[in-house]
Amino acid sequence: MDLSQKSQANIEYMIEAIKNKLRMASGAAMQSSAFSVEQYEDLHDIYEMVMNKPSLSISEVEAIASELGRLRSS
Repeated sequence: MDLSQKSQANIEYMIEAIKNKLRMASGAAMQSSAFSVEQYEDLHDIYEMVMNKPSLSISEVEAIASELGRLRSS
């Protein structure tokens, strides 16, 4: 997938990948439609960081979930 293009489809792809990697129990609460293309760079940065880590600590997962919540509500 070409994530260099800002699109809602790429946002959906990244959100799904992040949710899968974090094994988020509340994944249904994080819909890709809640994020706009204006937040693309921030989402892409989070996506890259999550995908490049072999594992995440509980505190990292909480921090990522918090940041995604902040982006979603802005």
